Amino acid sequence: MQQDRPIRVAQVIGMAIDGGVESIIMNLYRNVDHTKVQFDFFVESTSKIIDKSVIEAMGGNIVIIPHYSNIFKYVSTLKKLFKAGNYDIVHSNMNALSLFVLYAAKKAGIKHRIAHSHSTSSKKEKAKNLVKNLLRPFSKLYATTLFACSKLAGRWLFGKKAMEKGRVTIINNAIDVNKFSYNEAVRDEVRKELNIEDKFVLGNIGRLMNQKNHLFLIDIFKKTHQIDKSTVLVVAGSGELEDKVKNKAKKLEIYENILFLGSISDTYRIYQAFDCFVLPSFYEGLPVVSVEAQAAGLPCLLSNKITPEADMTGNVEFGSLDRNAHHWATKVLRFKKFKRKDTSQMVIEAGFDIKAEASKLQLLYAKMIEETSQKHCSKKQRI
Repeated sequence: MQQDRPIRVAQVIGMAIDGGVESIIMNLYRNVDHTKVQFDFFVESTSKIIDKSVIEAMGGNIVIIPHYSNIFKYVSTLKKLFKAGNYDIVHSNMNALSLFVLYAAKKAGIKHRIAHSHSTSSKKEKAKNLVKNLLRPFSKLYATTLFACSKLAGRWLFGKKAMEKGRVTIINNAIDVNKFSYNEAVRDEVRKELNIEDKFVLGNIGRLMNQKNHLFLIDIFKKTHQIDKSTVLVVAGSGELEDKVKNKAKKLEIYENILFLGSISDTYRIYQAFDCFVLPSFYEGLPVVSVEAQAAGLPCLLSNKITPEADMTGNVEFGSLDRNAHHWATKVLRFKKFKRKDTSQMVIEAGFDIKAEASKLQLLYAKMIEETSQKHCSKKQRI
């Protein structure tokens, strides 16, 4: 039995500022068949990145929700909105906070409730971890389906048993691979624009927040530049630690050797200008930037807190956060011998092509609805 309208999905994101989760959901939305699936984006009023006009042009909506700090208002508002919106599926991208989102969805009578794990945690964030660890065991309590961006993220939020029993479906943080594939002409063009034509370029793209560990990135670059004066660091992104990161660069007298680009929309071009990609995060699920960097043919140095699943081309090295900046700098400079080539096909074969992943998600949604219809039909027959 088929629906005579698109499957309506409430995508609960919360704070959409400048990060991976909203870009992942938007990537998926752009590539599903909008005659069969429609998303509404549930975000807080302070969110900046979700583009209302683009979403509405594709048939979706932006729904403003309160911050979860007032949990009673948060739950009651979600319950009303879910009921009024006539949603078939509530897809929560709120990690441990999915407990509250999916409780509201159940109370609103939503039959299909997805908890999606996009991340893990770090010992460095004690206050956050207190809340995360308190809620984590209950995150799947009201979920009918479990998704995760990696095995590591799945184990972290849902537990080892859920993974071993096959209860968790991996939805890869897929991208438009062809858009990011290595292009020497674009590389030359961007390097000329940035005046870094004769430099060895360390690159980093991501929100300037504690999780991404930019303060240590500055230390790494300081040591790298001390060894090799031809190096520059290019950082794309903004965030709450921006001033702190810039001030540290000034204090270490390397600010003039760093390009802070802020938030940019054409990251696919910037990757071309890099010679290597460095991401010393305290924790991640599976960072979409590491997928983009590898699609662009770059060698990557990632922290060992990032899942090994992030290496899909063999061009990834993992650095221990227990080692000092000098150790990381020596790893970076080994990339000077790296011969860059087009590795986009390897990324596609690893399952990170957005068209294939969006199609997979669409089929999973359809299967949920179909199973409910079949149960409803057999129940009617028994009556």
